[in-house]
Amino acid sequence: MKNLNKVSFLFLLQVILGGQFSVITAFAQEKTFINPLVVEGPDPWVYKHTDGNYYFMSTGGNKLSIWKSKTLSGIKQASPKIVWTPPASGPNSRDIWAPEIHFLDGKWYIYYTATDKENPGDKTRYVFVLENAAKDPLAGTWLDKGKVNTTYSGLDGSVFEHRGKRYFMYSAYVGPQSRLFIAGMKNPWTISEKQVEIAKPTFNWEKFKEREILEGPQFLKGKKGAIHIIYSASACWDDNYALGMLTATDNRDLLSKTAWQKSPEPVFKASKENNVFGPGHNSFTKSPDGKEDWIVYHAKSVANGECSGRSTRIQKFTWKTDGTPNFGTPLSTATPIAKPSGE
Repeated sequence: MKNLNKVSFLFLLQVILGGQFSVITAFAQEKTFINPLVVEGPDPWVYKHTDGNYYFMSTGGNKLSIWKSKTLSGIKQASPKIVWTPPASGPNSRDIWAPEIHFLDGKWYIYYTATDKENPGDKTRYVFVLENAAKDPLAGTWLDKGKVNTTYSGLDGSVFEHRGKRYFMYSAYVGPQSRLFIAGMKNPWTISEKQVEIAKPTFNWEKFKEREILEGPQFLKGKKGAIHIIYSASACWDDNYALGMLTATDNRDLLSKTAWQKSPEPVFKASKENNVFGPGHNSFTKSPDGKEDWIVYHAKSVANGECSGRSTRIQKFTWKTDGTPNFGTPLSTATPIAKPSGE
């Protein structure tokens, strides 16, 4: 009988401890997440709106979809809604890439890259704009506002505001290179005639065989009176695709090429130890409570020498004492990450 009681006690203890372990495990899972947020999510973009929602988009190829989530890490559980498909023919009928959703002047706008199905390629690749007046971008009608009037063909259009002015950036095809250009905006779908080149490939890590590429420019307001443009360098099929940085003081004329200084080394690059390759084409956002800065980017878990396999990942970043961002090292997809503050 004593032995039976001992066995029963040990069994009961195991159940209790096992239950506690399950509770602890569940609690840890509730407070953390693991990447990726979206398994097939190249060229990710996140916009945190004043309605408290995060709106996510990424390259779909033949459609534009929006994910809507109350939390940043919750994008992982959100279901995308297709909001637009390209026409059967015309200049924006194929290769729908790198969409960004913005809320400007009381309306929603999507900037995306496309080319002509009848004559596809870099020479016919441009940035296009859609407009939606609905309160919720997953509702309403998206109207085609046409092609942005860039001097060159190109891709990866992005918009930002600084000191009361609105700017447009994109990656322009100039000869064998993709260079970064900036311009002021007359309205959300029209840019000024003054379109300034602010960077071209100069370092070896910005080049891959026959391609010399700077693309995916993103605005980042820095510390200590600095502003940055974070860009992606080299070809998307290069396993060493990485992020570079341009810096200017926030009181300079942003339409002056001399205002921008390029960092000589990548600010975010592959980590063989963490099985992260080709990290790039990023965007930035804040935690729900606005206290943390997060980088949103795509990367691969295999060095395959291809553009395929790019998933959307996020991680928190901090700032160095000189006011420049410290993105750290891209984390393994096996690493639990504390959820953004305020979730």
